[in-house]
Amino acid sequence: MIVAVTYRYTEDTALRDEVRPEHREFLRGLADAGSLLLSGPFGAGAPAGALLVFRAEDEAQVQGWLDADPFAVRGVVAGTTVAEWDPVLGSLTGAL
Repeated sequence: MIVAVTYRYTEDTALRDEVRPEHREFLRGLADAGSLLLSGPFGAGAPAGALLVFRAEDEAQVQGWLDADPFAVRGVVAGTTVAEWDPVLGSLTGAL
């Protein structure tokens, strides 16, 4: 299953900057394992946050990863949405 996650960050940009290297290393491990398909922050004009797209057995598996993310552990994430996603069109669809 494909699962889309959005993060909404706290306003503490200093903490976000401090934890970012550990957060990215954690996500790099998930990407190397084939579980994290895409991730990245929203643009400058959007609310502070990010989109992450996972391949997982179920949403509980994704929730476990999110709970272990250093951004969540250290309090950078103010809110999260998690939803199964069914991509049907687009040039990346075949790769998913």
